[in-house]
Amino acid sequence: MSDTQEEPIQGKRKVKKKTPPGKTVEARERQLISLAYDVAEKQLRSGDITSQTLTHFLKMGASTASLEREKLEHETALLKAKTEVLKSEKNKEALFKEAIRAFKVYSGQEVSSEESAETDD
Repeated sequence: MSDTQEEPIQGKRKVKKKTPPGKTVEARERQLISLAYDVAEKQLRSGDITSQTLTHFLKMGASTASLEREKLEHETALLKAKTEVLKSEKNKEALFKEAIRAFKVYSGQEVSSEESAETDD
C-alpha cells in the first residue's frame, strides 16, 4: 500500500496522486509503515540503502525465522502432549475396567468371559 499512486501523463512523465490519510490511527500507521517499506525497497534496489536500514531488515528476517522455528517447536511439543494425553486416557480406561472386574470378583459376582478376556489384553 503506497501513499501515492502514479498516473502516466504525456509519455514518460508521471505525476503522483496522493491518497488520503487513514481514518484511524491503526490505518494511518499501516500506511506510514507501507511507505517506509517502499522507500527502503527503492533504496535497496538502487544500492543507496544505508547500513542501518539494511541491518534493520536483516535482523527482522532473522527474528522472523527464529520466531517461526520457535512456533514449530511449540506446536511439536503440543502435539506430543496431546498424544500422551490420549495414551493416558486409554491406560485409564483399561485400569477402570480392571478395577470394576476386580470389585465384581471380590463382591462375589460372576465375571463374564468377555470381561475376563478384555482385561487379559
